[in-house]
Amino acid sequence: MAITGGEEPGTAARRLMRSRFHAALATSLAGHPYASLVATACDSDASPLLLLSDLAQHTKNLLADPLISLLFEDTAGLPEPLAGPRLSVLGHAERVDDPRLAARFAARHPASQGYAGFADFHLYRVVVERGHLVAGFGRIAWIEAEDLRFSADASALAAAETEIVRHMNEDHAEAIALYAERLLQRQGTGWGMTGIDPEGCDLRCEGETARLDFAAPVLTPAAARRMLVALAEEARNTAPCR
Repeated sequence: MAITGGEEPGTAARRLMRSRFHAALATSLAGHPYASLVATACDSDASPLLLLSDLAQHTKNLLADPLISLLFEDTAGLPEPLAGPRLSVLGHAERVDDPRLAARFAARHPASQGYAGFADFHLYRVVVERGHLVAGFGRIAWIEAEDLRFSADASALAAAETEIVRHMNEDHAEAIALYAERLLQRQGTGWGMTGIDPEGCDLRCEGETARLDFAAPVLTPAAARRMLVALAEEARNTAPCR
């Protein structure tokens, strides 16, 4: 993902977090840094979500000390990876029992449905405290929690997310295909929507994933509908990629 020069650091950081499906998790192993790879999702406010096994070393670490860091990056395929954007999120992990968040994580990571119900797997929400964004040469910033999280009230959209996603997949598969092909220049058939939040929606086609950012935040189902209709119209007027 490209981070534009005029973009606010908090907006750019959230866009990076929401677009990534995995991150490096750093925990403390008796005072020693311990890094591991984890699958991630984000809540509506962009707070990271983790589904962790009690048996994993990183889970044992954070149960002893909940302070963690997550590294999100988009450097794959770049000739100079250190020129790509990355974000270190500092915070602490809290275990949550929230069916909405569990459903959001499972939709983003379908393979997790095979073990999410196991007694030793639990969902954790990261309470963000600060973030350190490196968005390119000379574009480095610390971002405080109030700017890193999406602060507007999007509870109405979050409550309707499952129904919006179902409706789009069942009744507007053609529009989703156009989003993928013409707006995101992705190949393949069978694209579906897996989630929607105030700043964009997530798409999946078998093992491939994509993120469609919105031009402006949406907070309600009605606003989401208007945005999705406008994007479909934009896609119809965009020439297919060759």
